[in-house]
Amino acid sequence: MKKVIEGRLYNTETAKCLGEWSNNIGYGDLNYLCETLYRTKSGAYFLYGEGGANTKYSISEGNNSWSGGEHIQPMDLDAAKEWAEEYLSGDEYIEAFGEPEETDDAKEPLNISITIGLKNRLTRIKEETGKSISQIIEDKFSE
Repeated sequence: MKKVIEGRLYNTETAKCLGEWSNNIGYGDLNYLCETLYRTKSGAYFLYGEGGANTKYSISEGNNSWSGGEHIQPMDLDAAKEWAEEYLSGDEYIEAFGEPEETDDAKEPLNISITIGLKNRLTRIKEETGKSISQIIEDKFSE
């Protein structure tokens, strides 16, 4: 499915699938529901959902008649992570967003100056992986 929302293209065929959840009811059933989390090449997140006539994805056909439908919902990183925490396995979450921070690891803010080239590289990696710049640096130096 392709959808333009606020001038940005969301395309399920070209975006990376991060994970999927369904209610395990057969396709075509009035209560069928399936959602898939995607990340675009530019790092934007969106949720593609489809479902039967008794779901939040239903479409009014007029005269109090409903049918199944589909929808794309853009998401920010926090919303994508929240959805993934609820519906994906731990391994799928880590694959999509990297290792979550340990709660007992103390963090300290650090102000540094880096070259524009390095900043651009870090930003590109951030968009490609969905990880924060802090996580990218931690991953690099914890190897």
